[in-house]
Amino acid sequence: MKIIGSVKEDLSIENRVSINPESIKKFIDMGFSIYLEKNYAKHLGIDDDYYKKSGANINFSKEEVFEKSNIILKVNCLSDDEVSLIKSKSILIGQFDPNLNRDVINKLIKNNIKIFSLNLLPRITRAQSMDVLSSQANLAGYKAVIESFSRFEKAIPMMMTAAGTVPAAKVLVIGAGVAGLQAIATAKRMGAIVFATDVRLAAKEQVESLGGKFLTVEGFKNLETEGGYAEEASEEFKKKQEELLSETLKKIDIVICTALIPGKKAPLIIKENMIKNMKAGALIYDLAAAQGGNAAFTEADKIVEKNSVKIMGEKNILNKLPISASNLYARNLFNFVSNFYDKKNKKININLEDEIIKKTLIRQDYGN
Repeated sequence: MKIIGSVKEDLSIENRVSINPESIKKFIDMGFSIYLEKNYAKHLGIDDDYYKKSGANINFSKEEVFEKSNIILKVNCLSDDEVSLIKSKSILIGQFDPNLNRDVINKLIKNNIKIFSLNLLPRITRAQSMDVLSSQANLAGYKAVIESFSRFEKAIPMMMTAAGTVPAAKVLVIGAGVAGLQAIATAKRMGAIVFATDVRLAAKEQVESLGGKFLTVEGFKNLETEGGYAEEASEEFKKKQEELLSETLKKIDIVICTALIPGKKAPLIIKENMIKNMKAGALIYDLAAAQGGNAAFTEADKIVEKNSVKIMGEKNILNKLPISASNLYARNLFNFVSNFYDKKNKKININLEDEIIKKTLIRQDYGN
């Protein structure tokens, strides 16, 4: 019997789940059975009975789920306690950072566990339906704007009244990847004047298509990897970018920071001296807080005030949209499992000639 299992995440850090009722029906149609830990999504207001009606086997303990399952679906990497529970020759699929979770991952590999991280998906057309970074970043960019606007103590759109005109808020989005582009679109819809900056040449056209103004560094050179991600900028570029930002930030009301480099500490873009020159009442919302932050003074899950500027650090903004995030994540996982399931012969086929499987499989002794 082919069994897919999933257990509750550590709710102190993660509210998302890996399997929703919709994906259960699809997995069952493929020939899988689904085993879930008791109260799997109770924190989201989804009762166990709702999962049962979709065809899941629920009310198991965490130990039982690991013992019975051939494939385990997770959001975050296993805890030390869970490492001892997962059985040998299982398949573990989730959104794991091989660098942050190196020790746990190496223990699992030595126990003959095949680990697939959707964070490592190649940027190819066939992988788009599995792209967790894009699906989750879209929501993060949207929510960052909503959260920052709710904290900003002025109106966002321009308003013309008999008592005078209220000017539109000026928003700067740093990093025009998926999260940044969604932040631009959301801020524009709410009436803000939006500026954006990025090290990738392709971002300029994308920003302008959404109605944003792209801030271009003199002598701009494309800094994009073959996989479509931003690469680290040179010291000369950083200096020119810093000069441009220093002047721009003096007139900006809200900054949304989204700049990340996969597997590395977030680049520090907004320096202490820049914050000193920002307007009183301005706000910085830093989505890169979990990786050190793009702004000076950023602290994860805290609001720090410096020179009358609020700096908000968000470690996991998706905890504020857990149902939407879980639904998209569950679809990504289903599409990924479907890719290595041989429907004709009704068996799992780990074909390492498939670029998606090859790139996402974490190999022996990662990082050693």
